[in-house]
Amino acid sequence: MQRSSYFIAVDWGTSRLRAFLCKVKADGSLKLVTRSAGLGVSKSALSFDETLMQCISPWESEYGKLPVLMAGQIGSSIGWKETPYLSSPISPQELAKSCVNFQCNGYNINVIPGLSCKLENNNYDCMRGEELQILGWLQLAVENQVGRHLVCLPGTHTKWVLVEDGKIKLFKTALTGELFDLIANHSVLIQEKVTVFNQGVFNQKVFNQEAFDSGAAFTLNSEMGSLIHGLFSVRSRQLFGQLSAHEATSYLSGLLIGSDVRASMNATEWSLAKMDKVSIVGASHLSSCFASVLESQSISTEICQVTTTTLLGFNSVFQSINELNQETA
Repeated sequence: MQRSSYFIAVDWGTSRLRAFLCKVKADGSLKLVTRSAGLGVSKSALSFDETLMQCISPWESEYGKLPVLMAGQIGSSIGWKETPYLSSPISPQELAKSCVNFQCNGYNINVIPGLSCKLENNNYDCMRGEELQILGWLQLAVENQVGRHLVCLPGTHTKWVLVEDGKIKLFKTALTGELFDLIANHSVLIQEKVTVFNQGVFNQKVFNQEAFDSGAAFTLNSEMGSLIHGLFSVRSRQLFGQLSAHEATSYLSGLLIGSDVRASMNATEWSLAKMDKVSIVGASHLSSCFASVLESQSISTEICQVTTTTLLGFNSVFQSINELNQETA
């Protein structure tokens, strides 16, 4: 076994840590060998090194102390080793050059920086971790590396990313998922609280496609700026028997995702009408929801498997780091 063909990818967010033992095959393709999980940056009572070792040390007896790549909130101001925000446009090679390197218990660890961009309205945007999904998406097809493309990363903070000739040019963040959680669980709009996610797994029993479509249509077809007024319809439709509690969560989801998609359609930084498609990289259910709303507006979509795409991004940085090491050897 050549250990240099193996590495550990760690996606370490605020709530969860996900570690993946990966093998780079002779042809450059990637194989996921196994995985483990732990608590996120703000959840674990243990130190960062103890939390990491709990996840990856069981692999040491067979594979040795493999190189470790980490991304996400572990590189933020509340994380282990703070990394800078690199300005877009940026390529995978530039990310690799700016990794923060250190040693822990004999492991060589690189923390991947986050990204920032400045938008037309002079506001800044930033991301940590999602850049790996974009770098992985670039590896899925040769045509992704040429021309202008829009990639949607649905989640707690949905990202809309403009990719141009293989580089991340700019991106915009929407608080779609966080707003859904806050409104569904901490407001008067949902009369009966429903468990939508259990340990990160979506509860299919609470989803109603018809109610979702109705919520999406409400914001897509209403006047500009109507979201703040339209939100109350989540409650009023329950009060007057138009929605059940289960249907109300789906209606709320559609209302928020519809608003998110509408904002992307009106964004001045890109023109959706000139895009062949929107690529979506996220959890299966969320990706399907965004795809259905986009396609209702005659916008073609492509859904990419999130774990596969993310690991391809880690591999892109891993290969770039190896190339840089060979140049300086």
